[in-house]
Parts: sequence; C-alpha cells; structure tokens
Amino acid sequence: MEPIQSRMARAALGWRTADTAEASKVSRITVARFELGQPIAAESLAAILAAYEGAGVVFIADGERSAKGGAGVRLVK
Repeated sequence: MEPIQSRMARAALGWRTADTAEASKVSRITVARFELGQPIAAESLAAILAAYEGAGVVFIADGERSAKGGAGVRLVK
C-alpha cells in the first residue's frame, strides 16, 4: 500500500485519521507519518492495511489490471 492509497481508502470509507488509528490500533501520528511518506514500522503498516481490508477496501497495485491503470483502491460491499 502506498501513502496515496491510504488517503484514498480513508476517503472511500469516510474515515478520519483517528478512525484509521483506532481501527488499526496504531497512533494517529503513525497514520499521519505514513500518509506523508515517512517511514513507519512494518507491523504498523500491516495493521493499517488489515483495518482497511477488514472494512471492505481492495487495493489495486500500480501496473495491476484496472480500467484506467495506476495505483488505486476499490471499496467492495
């Protein structure tokens, strides 16, 4: 997951940084640092990713087949 994808996932879910932090059990500062492109622990990144996926977000990697190409997210209900 790229920082832009985290911001996109939060937007799709209507989550604030605090919501992501609560769902992933990491600090708001950790979420903010990641979204600014700063390094965070691998365990924290895995927790954030799991929180988004648990809420129904599917991540599309750069180069993965999608209608328009590029990295992105998809909310699956």
